[in-house]
This record gives sequence, structure tokens and C-alpha cells, in this order.
Amino acid sequence: MKFFQTLIASTLGFLIAVFILFIIFFITISSSTQQPEPYVRDNTVLKINLQGALSAQQASNPFDELLSTGGGPKVSLESMRENLDKAAKHDNIKGVWLELDFVSGGWANLEEAHRMIKTFRDSTDKFVYASTSEMGYNEKGYYLATAADSVFAPAESFFEFDGFYTQVSFYTGLFEKIGVEAEIARHGKYKSAVEPYYQKELSEESRYQLEQIISDVSTHFVQAVSEKTGKSADELNGIMNNAPNLLIQNAYKNGLVDSLLSPNDLEQLINKRMGVSEDRSLNTISNSRYYRVTPGTAGLESNSTSDKIAVIYANGPILYGTNGDSPFDNQQIITASFFEEQLEEIRDDDDVKAAVVRINSPGGSGSTSDLIWSKLRDLSKEMPVIASMGPVAASGGYYIAMAADSIVAESTTITGSIGVFSTKFNTKQLWNEELGITFDQVKSHQYADWLNPTRGFTETERKAYQQFTDRFYQTFISKVAESRDMTVEEVDAVAQGRVWTGQDALDQNLVDILGGLEDAVKIAAEKAEVSTYSVESYPKPKELYELFMSSAQTKASALFNQSFFLPNEQTEQLKTLFRYGKSDPLLIFPYDLTIQ
Repeated sequence: MKFFQTLIASTLGFLIAVFILFIIFFITISSSTQQPEPYVRDNTVLKINLQGALSAQQASNPFDELLSTGGGPKVSLESMRENLDKAAKHDNIKGVWLELDFVSGGWANLEEAHRMIKTFRDSTDKFVYASTSEMGYNEKGYYLATAADSVFAPAESFFEFDGFYTQVSFYTGLFEKIGVEAEIARHGKYKSAVEPYYQKELSEESRYQLEQIISDVSTHFVQAVSEKTGKSADELNGIMNNAPNLLIQNAYKNGLVDSLLSPNDLEQLINKRMGVSEDRSLNTISNSRYYRVTPGTAGLESNSTSDKIAVIYANGPILYGTNGDSPFDNQQIITASFFEEQLEEIRDDDDVKAAVVRINSPGGSGSTSDLIWSKLRDLSKEMPVIASMGPVAASGGYYIAMAADSIVAESTTITGSIGVFSTKFNTKQLWNEELGITFDQVKSHQYADWLNPTRGFTETERKAYQQFTDRFYQTFISKVAESRDMTVEEVDAVAQGRVWTGQDALDQNLVDILGGLEDAVKIAAEKAEVSTYSVESYPKPKELYELFMSSAQTKASALFNQSFFLPNEQTEQLKTLFRYGKSDPLLIFPYDLTIQ
């Protein structure tokens, strides 16, 4: 009896302690989300620290600021755009200091950020300096640095300037060892998303399209460096083809970096540029703090109109089912219910005059892509709808973009991949021979078990599977033809699962204009015939109580779903294939393409 009394008392004490910690955590989060507007002193520099991936939308939940490292939420295109607009007018902001530490992420987002920095530099009399810490520059960080007036680095830091590559993982050897066979139906000779599951190296078609993408990205990068340094493309390609050299002194010798300065020396240089005593501490304000400064305080004219342009941020694979499971992360998947929620909010707001859909997705479920396409198509009958393509808007990502009145893409956007595949993994050998588990069954009809993963297809079943896939491909290219005012034959010639960069997609009439989100918003406003407007982002930031009071069903699902945590892209693609491939045609971009 005493044991149970002790156990109950200990359990009760533990629960009380957890409850108290929860209250403290809640109060801490609440206080962090209600900070007052910062005061910006004269002769202040806006310091934008970019490390890791650059996202399109600012983090929309209050946990990010508390849990993130490096002084607040990560920089996004959304926060950078607003801050640069304010800094351009703010008398107390004298310049911008970019600290770039091993930048990653999609090239299209970097391209838009580069253009924003360059516009600020050229349209104001304020300086833009770029530097790095001891981590040094990789190519993506240096690409952003080329938009600055001057590029600095510590004397003993790292500098990578050796070109670009992408690598594809193949699982066929693994499947052979464990006794799994991928049974594939696909339409499109370039539709190579399934190649890693039945081949051991790139097909000729896959290699060709990846070479084209790498070439386009490299050309864009070299052009930016050439404009900054004055060196020709041949000179720069020659440097990259030389023996590897990671020393920053080599970059300085080749004119890629303007000066090698310690952080303290750089601060003194900035003070001197502003006419401030070099001995005085440099006044800086971080991107996250300056984001809380109102446009009116910065000197921007207030917008008196109530008209709005809605921007829906759609990120991640397209899947059927519920929305993201984690209450601690932003929307990382695209579902029909997610779009339904956003469109319902937009329709409820009479001030919204047009919508822009910012797509960053490799695709996913064909049926879900079609359902989202239908919902956006219906919205386009009520107001202008513009698609803005991010780093990747391919396959299913392109499918939903077709519903828009106009499609805007960056030159480095990865798009196209207009093709379809279906996959069933035959695990008979794994169960029977490797694990010693066998199966027997009874069935009501001859083909009742044809999608069962514990056996392979017969020839009749394989033909039916291919017909199922071919039918969806015809649906896909027919809708592309209708959207792009092309014949089905013309679409088929540029489809076949072929992946294009934004520039090539423009040449093939798959997109309408090259540009970023800002350009898409302007087009939406023009089509809606509004000259002054504000931009409203969706999904809207959640209030703290909404995060804690999310439904029990979602929380329970999160506990048993690994997507509660930040997903690994290759793991997510394998999950998608296993979960949906056998019964749903898949529209997925070939690989987790990281150009580095």
C-alpha cells in the first residue's frame, strides 16, 4: 500500500511540475511576441545576417523567435523586402550590412533577394556592404554578396569558388539486397523521379536535363560575378577550373573580394563611411528587430486604401489528407484542405481584390493537384489569380499553377516536369525469403488483390496500371494546352516529364514572365485595376492560444507521424511513393535537386 501511495504522490508531483513549467513557458512565449517597437538611433546600420536557407515567407508562429539561434527568426524574402523598403526612406538608417554565413536554399529565392539588394543599392545613396564570419563564403553566399557595393572577409576565412554539381541517390542495390522490386508505370521519357528505384545510374535523358539546369544556374552565377568584378565569363570560368583553392587570400588576389578586414576593422570602416568617430561603437539593428519598426516610423507614407492583394504561400509536397501535423512548424505540405481554408478566408474578406499563389513544390498526388487546380480555377472566376513560382514549381507544382491567369517565374526556377508515374513496391521476396513470413488469402474476385504489395503484377495487371497512368498524362497535357493556348501535340513535345529552368520555360511558352513575387503582386494589382493596395499573407500568423488549442486529433496524429519533425526530403519522397504511388498517379519532380 505504501508503494502505491508513494507512486501516486510522485506522479502527482511530476504532473504539477510539468504544469508549472508549461505556464512559465507560455508566459515566456507570450512576452516574446508582445515586444514594443524598437527605437532606431541616428547613424544606425541595418544588419542582415543570412545563414542557412532563405525562405519566402516570414516564420508565422511565436515559437520560432524563442527557439531559433542567431538573434531571432531567420531572414525571409518577406521580411527583407519590407525592411529594405523602410531602410530606403528611414533617415536614421545609413546603410545595410549583409553578413553571409554559408547560405543555402533554392536559387530562385536567392535570385529575388539579389535583385532586392541591388535595387536598394542603385536607388538610394546608402551603402550596402557584404561580409562573412570565420565560416566564409560558399557560392550562394558570394552570389548575394555580388549585389553589394563592396565585399569583405576576415583574412583567414573560407572561400568556395569551384562550380556546381548535383547528386542523385539510387536505391536499386538496396532493394536487391532486401528483396523489394519497384513496379513502375510512367508516361514521359524524362519523367525520372522513379529511376532511383529501378536503375543504378542516370539515364541519358535525366543526365541531359540535369546538365542543362546546372549550365543555366552556372551561367546566371557567372554573370552576376562578372557584373560585380568586371571580369569576363571566360576569366571566371578559368578560375573555377583551376586546382581547388579554399583560401580567401586567393579570392582577394583574383579580385573577387574587395578587402580582407577583421570584424572590428570593418566596423571602423563603416563608422568612417557615416562620418562617425571610428572609436565609437557601431550602431546596428538586426533584421528581426527592424521588422517590428512600423512603416510610418520609417517615413513611408501610410496606405489609406482598404484594397488588398492576397498572397498564399504554398510550400512542400502535394499530399491528400490533413494539414501539417506539427504545432511548432510552418506549413510544410500542400493539401486540398489547406487551400480550402485559405480561399475561404480570402472570399470572406471583401477588400481582397486579387490573389497571388507563391508555389514552392516538387509536386505529389495527382488527384490532390487536380482538386487544388479546380479550387483555384473557381477563384479565378471571381478575381485575378497569379502564380509566382519559387525555387521549384514542377510537376504537381506546375499543375496547380496552370489555374492562374498568368505565371511568373525566376530564371533559375525549376519547373515543367509535365509527366506522370505510378509505383507499387513488390515486397514478396522480402517477406517470404528474407524474413520467412508467408501469406495466404481468399478473395471475392479475380483481381481484388492486384494492388497488394506482397505480390507482383501479372501482364494484364501491368497493362491496366500503365493505362491508368497514361490516362492521367493525357488529362495533364490537355489542361496545359488549354491554359497555355497550345495544341496537345505542342504540349506533348515539351512535356514528357522534361524539367526546365524558368528561362527555358519562358522560351517554351510554359510561363508568361520572368520575375519574383513582387512582380506577380504588381501584375495581380493591374489585372484587378487597383493602384494602391496592401499585401496580406496567407496562411496568417497563428495566435499563441491557437497553437496550444489545436485539435486533439492533430496532436495525436503528430505523435505517430514522423513528419512532426522537420522532414528529410528523400525520406518524404519515399514515404509518398509507399503511401500513394500504388493508387494515385504521382506528379513529382524527379529528385531532391540541390545545386551546390
